[in-house]
Amino acid sequence: MPHPFQSTHIEFHVLQSFPVTCLNRDDVGAPKSAVVGGVTRARVSSQCWKRQVRQELNKLGVKIGKRTKQLENLITDACIRIEAPEEKARQCGQAFAKELADDTLFFFSDREAEAFAEYAKTLAFDAAKIKAKDIAKIAKKALNPSLDGLDIALFGRMVAKAPEMNVEAAASFAHAISTHKASNEVEFFTALDDLREEPGSAHMGSLEFNSATYYRYISLDLGQLYTNFYGGGPCDAERLKDIQGAVEAFTKALYSAVPAARQATQSGASFWDYASVLVRKGQRLQASFDTPVSAKGGGYLAPSIKALESFLLKKEEEAGSLFQKQGVIVLGPDSRESIDSIVAFLKDMLAKAGS
Repeated sequence: MPHPFQSTHIEFHVLQSFPVTCLNRDDVGAPKSAVVGGVTRARVSSQCWKRQVRQELNKLGVKIGKRTKQLENLITDACIRIEAPEEKARQCGQAFAKELADDTLFFFSDREAEAFAEYAKTLAFDAAKIKAKDIAKIAKKALNPSLDGLDIALFGRMVAKAPEMNVEAAASFAHAISTHKASNEVEFFTALDDLREEPGSAHMGSLEFNSATYYRYISLDLGQLYTNFYGGGPCDAERLKDIQGAVEAFTKALYSAVPAARQATQSGASFWDYASVLVRKGQRLQASFDTPVSAKGGGYLAPSIKALESFLLKKEEEAGSLFQKQGVIVLGPDSRESIDSIVAFLKDMLAKAGS
């Protein structure tokens, strides 16, 4: 069904600098990297940052879903809470797990678990009567991203055994890459035994690290978000408030989320240094930084800002009417904006689009 947010998305073009860190490790414990424009760049994977955004949503008081292999246990517990005999509850948990997941991570909300348990109760907790065709219908009615499971609406889910439960992701994350050439370095360290009887270290080791200014691109498809919330239809005041709340929480979580690797030994703590936040329609647009920037004696941030602003301006000129910019707000060294003013701007844009 049509609605006012179709084909509208919010684009976050973010520059964020980190000192000595290992934000995201590969299979041998080294900072991840990628070759872009013929040179090696530092990289943080999209899934790494998405995980941290989910955690930040939770810290902000948003009730998020659970992604787990413990589906059987969670549904068993939900059945026990509504007075199912323990053995029957376990059998029901096993039946749901068999229909939905084969030892794979399953992404669902507390309300869905409760609805599954209530469905089992109508069957007198007889696991043999649980039907696969009913489960998806129950989940579709129970999932309410405005109350819990916002992260499911944002990041989507795929249920191979029950495709009707699939949710298309509203948020799209690119891998964060350094805007410049970056090389990993090695830290050699030793550890002393407090009770040592002989001189020398008790342990020696090494850790890899780097430092970089990262370009992050995140797109939030407002049309898909609205569809995930309501399926379609007109946007009334209550629905607008829900969507505004979701966008506020997502934006704040994006701002404060930092990958968790080695925070105890190489604290990587940094808010955004720069962000151009656009509300647009049509084709999404991501900067490639194919040409790495040079520090020129003053760090990488300033030339990165210049390169990004030049790229966006050039693409807007080239795309002409197809660029379809509805509005933009910039946070950076030369602006007086804050994350709160970005949220206020986005809420205002949503109100205009939804009216």
